[in-house]
Amino acid sequence: MTSRSRHPGDETTGQAVPGTASAELLRSEPGARPRALLLSAGLVSAGAVALAAGALMPVVRGGSPGFTAAPLLVVLALAPAAAVLYALASGRPGLTAGLVLGLTALAPGRLLLDLQLLADGSLAARPELFLADRLLAMPQAGPGLWPLVAGHLLTLAAGAFAAGTARDEAELAGELDGRRRWRLLGPVLGVAGGVGLLLAPFGSGNAYLLAKNAFEGPTVAMAGYLLLAALLPLTVLVAVSSPSAGVGKGGFAGAGLAALAVGAPPVVAGLVVDRLSVAPGSVVVTIAGLALVGLAFTRFDVAEADEAVTGDLAGEARLPGLFWWRLATGGLALLAAGAAAAGALAPVLKANGPTPVPETPARWLLLGAAVVLAVPALFVFVPRLSAFARGVVAATWAGVVLAGAAVLGAALSVTEDKAVDPALFGVDLPVPLPDKVGYSAGAGVTWTFIALVLAALAALAAAITGVVERDDSEEETDETRVSGTVLTPVVAAAVLALAAFGTPVFGAPGYTAPGLWSNFGAASWGLLGALAVVLGLYALVPRSRPVAAASALAGAALVLGLRAAELPLVGSEYDGSSAGVGFWLALGGAVVTLVAAGMAVAGSRRAG
Repeated sequence: MTSRSRHPGDETTGQAVPGTASAELLRSEPGARPRALLLSAGLVSAGAVALAAGALMPVVRGGSPGFTAAPLLVVLALAPAAAVLYALASGRPGLTAGLVLGLTALAPGRLLLDLQLLADGSLAARPELFLADRLLAMPQAGPGLWPLVAGHLLTLAAGAFAAGTARDEAELAGELDGRRRWRLLGPVLGVAGGVGLLLAPFGSGNAYLLAKNAFEGPTVAMAGYLLLAALLPLTVLVAVSSPSAGVGKGGFAGAGLAALAVGAPPVVAGLVVDRLSVAPGSVVVTIAGLALVGLAFTRFDVAEADEAVTGDLAGEARLPGLFWWRLATGGLALLAAGAAAAGALAPVLKANGPTPVPETPARWLLLGAAVVLAVPALFVFVPRLSAFARGVVAATWAGVVLAGAAVLGAALSVTEDKAVDPALFGVDLPVPLPDKVGYSAGAGVTWTFIALVLAALAALAAAITGVVERDDSEEETDETRVSGTVLTPVVAAAVLALAAFGTPVFGAPGYTAPGLWSNFGAASWGLLGALAVVLGLYALVPRSRPVAAASALAGAALVLGLRAAELPLVGSEYDGSSAGVGFWLALGGAVVTLVAAGMAVAGSRRAG
């Protein structure tokens, strides 16, 4: 492993030598912004006390929690502050800053979840704070809500003071040391936790507390869950990329403790509250949080194979080799393609009565996305083509997101107003209700959601496989990059892609296409996700090796082609449909992207 770069005079008496085992686990780096770090620790502590106080008071006037959750909530509130104070007292500024930033990153999402109690507490799925025992219309916020809000705001303020220390620690650490494969488990846990946050937090047989996933819940809570689901893996990725082991470990631990504060209460509520049951979503979030905290105690800088590792058994751990990562990438991609095909062919809706069930035209696009993902996934198992196919898979998973969101959006638009029979939830009514009408989600919705989860995991496995491929490459000292001439078609393709996903592919009488700038709905999230993946791949091309750049561009071209394929696959289901501007833009973007892929292979430059 290489030594960390430092400026003259940074070394102090008794400080551990950088790069040694004793310096790697919760190492000490004195002298970095002590006042700012002390202030951030104080703000986190004050925020923890406020969160604990809020848990002890009613958050809704005239309401009460569904179980005695105060001891659990107090522990979950104070434990992060205790960890921050311990790290600060132990002289570990990197770890302290990482902990604070990990907590800060998830504070906005947690704040929105609590603000749902202010917007409409009767719709908030928070049995640890409030569980209605009667019908309530817009209950007033109680005194306990304001300490909760203050606690999250104080945590946010703490992050502003800790950011400077984290930046200083990264500069002192220099470049990433060694092969940090052990860290790569973190993003897997972050994505898993993000998926869990989108699922229903618990099962419910209580008429006053319906179990809904993030997309079916009230607006403020939905925004909170979506923000948490996005920021949890992003926070872990930032921690992974930090050159400072202390900041990275602190980021893991802070994000894990914040995830526990969201996931653990619903699990306990499902175990102890009558008519509630434990659901997989909160269990996944809780396990991911615990695993992230546990990962913070492992060695982050893994020594090279020819170096002896002493004093830290965790440093001897090795993640699976390249063969197993490629196997995981191809296997997960094929499973995602299979689930997408099942979602396309299974009934998306089922009628609650004699009403005819409408078809969902977007299912054919989902079937096309399954094919586009499955074909390159098969070649991941071919050694000579594996690296190229893996890069294509890293892009084509976005096709499942694009089509899956369209299928789920169509289902939600039909089922969101369906009638609910209170008798199923143990509520006695003086007069019987008429027969239920409307639709409910069919097996196709379940398979589509599973396909989205598996596709995200396949993308993550593909990214990790790429890192392992670079680590195992024997040509690291003679690496080439794509020629600068490829930048022109890449920029042109990016502009075309932005316009292609923002404009309709087809038009038909009486049909309004989901969009990014107008008519934003559930299907628009698929457009936004696919566009983000394609633009991200374009951004990585100038810094990639020729084969890696060509594979990424080929995958982006397939995603754009799938966008254009909406015209024959979906538009043909509508009478009088015709090609829109988005069709030609997507088609042109795919052609320009393929030209850029050819140029990436044809010309290359030496990395400077």
